[in-house]
Amino acid sequence: MTRRRGNNEGSLHPRANGTWRAQVTVQGRRMSFTAKTRRECQEWIKKTSVQIDNGMTYDSTRRSLADYLNSWLTSERSVMRQSTWTHYNQLTRSYIIPSIGQITLKDLRTEHVQGLYNRLINQEVGSYTILKVHTLLHSSLKLAVQTGMIGRNPVSYAHPPKEPTSEMAILNESQVSQFLVSIIGHRWEALFHLAIVTGMRQMELLGLKWDDLDWIRQTIKVERQLARPDKTGVRFLGPKTRFGRRTVSLGEKTTLVMRDHYERQQAVRQAAGEKWVEHGLIFTNSIGGPIIPRNLLRDFYKLIKAAGLPRIRFHDLRHTAEPL
Repeated sequence: MTRRRGNNEGSLHPRANGTWRAQVTVQGRRMSFTAKTRRECQEWIKKTSVQIDNGMTYDSTRRSLADYLNSWLTSERSVMRQSTWTHYNQLTRSYIIPSIGQITLKDLRTEHVQGLYNRLINQEVGSYTILKVHTLLHSSLKLAVQTGMIGRNPVSYAHPPKEPTSEMAILNESQVSQFLVSIIGHRWEALFHLAIVTGMRQMELLGLKWDDLDWIRQTIKVERQLARPDKTGVRFLGPKTRFGRRTVSLGEKTTLVMRDHYERQQAVRQAAGEKWVEHGLIFTNSIGGPIIPRNLLRDFYKLIKAAGLPRIRFHDLRHTAEPL
C-alpha cells in the first residue's frame, strides 16, 4: 500500500518484484528512485527533500556536470579574456569532464571534487594546474547556486593542494653581462636586452610595435600584449593590469641595441620578399608574424645553458638586475 507523505516529502510503495519505488515532486515534475529496500528509498526521499529545500531545480536533476560546464563556457566566452577562456576550456576537456563530467549537478558532492584533485595529484599534474581547476569549478558552480540549480557549492569544501613556494632565481650583475655578451648577434638579442632593462613581461615584449618606439626621446610605450596563438589569427589584448599601459625610458645604450635590431629586421624582410606579412611588430618570426612563445622559451633556455648560467624562468628576467 502506498504511503503518502506531506509537505512535499514524496511517497514510496512496494513493487510486485519485491523492490521499492520512491517518488518526489520537483517543480511539478516527479522524480523516481527504485531500490531493494524501503530504508534506501526513505533515505533517498530525505536527501532529495533537503536538496529541494536548498534550491535544487528539476533541470539540475537531469543535467550532467559536463553539459553544464559546456554551457557555462559558451556563455562566459564573450566576457572572459580570450587567454583565460582558452585555458579554462582546455582544463575542462582534459581533466574535469573525463573524470567527473558524467555526474549530474544534483549528485555532485565534495568527495567527487576532492577525488578529482587526488587523482590529478597521483597523475603528477602540477599544483598550479590543480588550483586553476579548483578556481574554474568554484566559479562555474557559484553561478549554479545563484540561479537555483543546486543548493550549495560542493567545491567550497574541497581542499586543493597549496600553491608551491619557490625562491625566485635571479642573475647578478656579472651574470647579466655574461648573458648579454653571449647573445650578441642573436636574432632576439634586443628582445632579451629589453626584458632585462625594462622589466616587460614576455607577452608585452611580443606585442611591441615600431610605432611604440620614440627614437628621439628614447622611450617605448607598452600599449598591448600578444594574445596566445589560436585559430583566429594574430590578436592583441590590453595590458595585464590597470597600470600596464606605460612609457618606459630606454637610455642611449638600449636605443642603439634597438637600432641594430631594426637594421637586422630590414635584412630579414628583404630576404623574405613576398612572403613577408606586415604587422608592424618589433619582434617577429622570419616572415613578419609574431613569435610563438614556446619557441622563444626554447631558445632562451638553450642560450642560458650555452652561456654557462643557472636555468631561470623568462619571467625572472624582470627582476634580475638594475637597468643597464
